[in-house]
Amino acid sequence: MDTIAHTLQIAYKEYATVDALPADDRVLMQAAIDATATAYAPYSNFHVGAAVRLSSDVIVKGSNQENAAYPSGLCAERTALFAAGSQHSHDVVVALAIVARNEQGQLVEASPCGACRQVLLESQQRAGAPVRVLMYREGGSVRVVEDVATLLPFSFSM
Repeated sequence: MDTIAHTLQIAYKEYATVDALPADDRVLMQAAIDATATAYAPYSNFHVGAAVRLSSDVIVKGSNQENAAYPSGLCAERTALFAAGSQHSHDVVVALAIVARNEQGQLVEASPCGACRQVLLESQQRAGAPVRVLMYREGGSVRVVEDVATLLPFSFSM
């Protein structure tokens, strides 16, 4: 037999609402929601907000920033992660929350793109500890993974 089939399982928690999250996570998710207001998204009209909690309990926000010279813009998650790295270089990321608003201003589902997942994974590797990721879902629930590697199971490092 030359082929072996495998199954990949992903462990995550799901909270029914933002209000059902533990207090620290509610604060982080609210910061991500607030960050959607600073998004520059004239092309997609998809306003993404992210918030990063550092080990010092500092929260750094980011939002997507689009540009007509696509792909010169930057996702909310990387905006927050890079700002945290440049402003708090000796602090490590412990959690990240992400949410988006559609054209009508309604909160909608968001999860990190592949590039953001790789940047998150490297942040986790630098920290030497898992980074939790909270993702707002359609209908108001929140999906939480306890380790970025869950979102990028076939990752690489250099």
